[in-house]
Amino acid sequence: MLNIIKKELRELKSQYADARRTTLSEAEAEAISMEDLIEEGNTVITVTKSGYIKRLPLATYKQQHRGGKGVIATTTREEDIVADIFIAHTHATLLCFTNRGRMHWLKTYAIPEASRQAKGKAIVNLLSLEQGEHVTTFIPVREFDDKHHLIMATRNGTIKKTNLIAYSNQRKTGIIAITLDEGDRLMDVKLTDGKQDVLLATAQGMAVRFAEEDVRPTGRSSQGVRGITLKRDDKVIGMIVAEKDSNKDILTITSNGYGKRTPIKLYRHISRGGSGVKDIQTEDRNGPVASVTCVSDNDEIMVITKSGITIRTPVSGISIIGRNTQGVRIMRLEQGDEIVSVTRVEKETE
Repeated sequence: MLNIIKKELRELKSQYADARRTTLSEAEAEAISMEDLIEEGNTVITVTKSGYIKRLPLATYKQQHRGGKGVIATTTREEDIVADIFIAHTHATLLCFTNRGRMHWLKTYAIPEASRQAKGKAIVNLLSLEQGEHVTTFIPVREFDDKHHLIMATRNGTIKKTNLIAYSNQRKTGIIAITLDEGDRLMDVKLTDGKQDVLLATAQGMAVRFAEEDVRPTGRSSQGVRGITLKRDDKVIGMIVAEKDSNKDILTITSNGYGKRTPIKLYRHISRGGSGVKDIQTEDRNGPVASVTCVSDNDEIMVITKSGITIRTPVSGISIIGRNTQGVRIMRLEQGDEIVSVTRVEKETE
């Protein structure tokens, strides 16, 4: 058998042999990672309540005027709803915070790219989640350093600040990000430089604004301190981090598709742990608050409903009015549908 192999190789050599074209060198070859092969740019990530995730190019969503009906952002399984939508760089690391106060790491490019109509891939196939655990917040990070902090807010009004570098040591099974009281859940996480203002918003339309310095940095697995005193049956739905002398607005949108912009300066500073001031009326047509976002005239927003309908619209088309008001229609909803998430998009130049 070996003689036959030798004979055939000699025949191939006599017919096809030619001079070597490849140069052999002693220089070390550079290792190419998967990240080197991924095109850099922003991408839209959508997540459903039952845990399906996907990414799409930002250009997929064309701008519409306020009050439009939007387009389908994702197809969900029966009884599933869309839970979140956000923008991330393809080379960023996503810090995935769960309802139980744990954190996992995930590269943006590791999320499968899909069409608007596709439902995406189950997060449990990408992260090591425990039974009953689900991701509540994604924080895109390009570089881990000791100059930034992560601020966390829980449903019951607790707030905590920890240096970003404490979350740089990646582990396959995840790590403890915050220790929670029984019955509490991690609601929102923001990346800051340690010198910002923090605004906590509740489902019943209350908001409290205080200086970030009022929250002392603590260890990675610590519990945190009181951020806002809640009224009965109320809960924290979101958190905003903004510059102290910011001229930006607070965009508040309710579950029934109404919202408004209010200058952040109209939310006076109070001590951490107070009950806050009235942000928006939640009775009658508006329903509970679904999202709060810090925006400016040059921004656009993407609003998504539980049935997967998304609208991308310029912030400049939304009225600027006072705090304790009802607002205007942001998105026209079908019967039984409601808004679940809003994300800010910076306008892109040609």
